[in-house]
Amino acid sequence: MKVLVPVKRVIDANIKVRVKADQSGVELNNVKMAMNPFCEIAVEEAIRMKEAGSVEEIIVVAAGPEKSQETLRTGLAMGADRGVLITSDTPLEPLSVAKLLKAVVEKEGTELVLMGKQAIDGDNNQTGQMLSALLGWSLGTFVSTIECNDGGYKVVREVDGGLESVQLTKPSVITVDLRLNEPRYASLPNIMKAKKKQIDYYTPDDLGVDVTPRVHVLKVVEPPPREAGIMVQSAAELVDKLKNEAKVI
Repeated sequence: MKVLVPVKRVIDANIKVRVKADQSGVELNNVKMAMNPFCEIAVEEAIRMKEAGSVEEIIVVAAGPEKSQETLRTGLAMGADRGVLITSDTPLEPLSVAKLLKAVVEKEGTELVLMGKQAIDGDNNQTGQMLSALLGWSLGTFVSTIECNDGGYKVVREVDGGLESVQLTKPSVITVDLRLNEPRYASLPNIMKAKKKQIDYYTPDDLGVDVTPRVHVLKVVEPPPREAGIMVQSAAELVDKLKNEAKVI
């Protein structure tokens, strides 16, 4: 069985994000970039499934600028077999990405798409759901446990009220959450081997997908700084300030 793992190049999670002076977006020049943390978890889970014998081939796919090849190489160094890069300098919205992934799924003949629940830049949490709808496949979101069985996949979802167990039929789209696993570090030998692994290149036109943006960002601003806290002398004073000053009770 083939598994497709979409990965995204984002600003490193440990870097403080800065807004551009003209407020048109966030600053990306001279900023450390890395694989989206949720995507790393998806790659790690795919590798574990392959080690357990459930998966034969892992294909990592990225959509974005040419530099996204670096992110694919990271996935290949972790243990993926080959990569697919869809090059586009146009900002890609979740629906466009879902359509591109659908085209790759149909081209590759994969039965499972394992992906992060969201990217930490846009925080949209939409692509997996849209891809499932476009393909007509079963969907498991916010997954923290995956168990392969004859019928498909038994997954545990993290929901507001706790945990929900769901049985998915194949083929499936699964979006993963933080507590699924701890991604491994790529060893130096694997990093060297990744440089020789195959990457196939496409454009949106090659896949027959229109990626024209439908949403335009008007302005990006930083959140207001937090006000300094104050010390209170008693619970009564705390309640009074919460009620009359903060007006939250």
